[in-house]
Amino acid sequence: MSKKLKTLLVVFDNEIKAYEIPAFRGAIIKKVGFENMLFHNHKEDGSVIYQYPFIQYKEIYGKPAIYCIDDGVDEIHKVFSQRDWSMGVGDRRLNLKIDKLDLRQIDVQVWQKQFKYKIRQWVALNTENFSKYRLLESAEQKKLFLAQILKGNILSMAKGIEWTIDKPMNLEIEKITREGNAILKKVRVSTFDLVFNSNVFLPDHIGLGKSVTLGYGCVRPYRDKIIENEDVERA
Repeated sequence: MSKKLKTLLVVFDNEIKAYEIPAFRGAIIKKVGFENMLFHNHKEDGSVIYQYPFIQYKEIYGKPAIYCIDDGVDEIHKVFSQRDWSMGVGDRRLNLKIDKLDLRQIDVQVWQKQFKYKIRQWVALNTENFSKYRLLESAEQKKLFLAQILKGNILSMAKGIEWTIDKPMNLEIEKITREGNAILKKVRVSTFDLVFNSNVFLPDHIGLGKSVTLGYGCVRPYRDKIIENEDVERA
């Protein structure tokens, strides 16, 4: 079955580095107030709310962005209603200005045809899976292993947005374009940039995997080689 999903991408006309996104997130939370839990997914006592985040913070072409899903779209007015849009991000101040608003109503569903995507800085592996991954020798084995994890991430996201996937889901990783790492909560984790094909239609900019609130695992449609090179240079 399909599900109608409302999304809103807010891109600000300011400069930011990817490593500043946690500070940007913290500044937004401070602006709207900790009582607005969709902005941070924590309870009043500080414990984590284990659900798919409906508000995600991203760096898009060097600019700070907020990606909202369903209830998150309704909550973003708490940012827009602020009289003062200046905030501290790390050791500097930003005076936010909106560059782009992209509101969409999307049917997420499983199709008979395949869609091609790229995912950037995907945090795929927990400690157990990292040990298993390191033992794999061939590139094909690694792609098959990661494909199963990515399928699981899509199913978790679907459950979080109350979308029932009732058709067979196909997913194939075409190529791993980069293996890197990041520091999350003072722990070094592996990240992956890769290209994959699936019969699941995924919204542009939606996050999959761990730490999607900080922009990791951002999914984009994969375009031709010329545009792809352009994206790499600008991202």
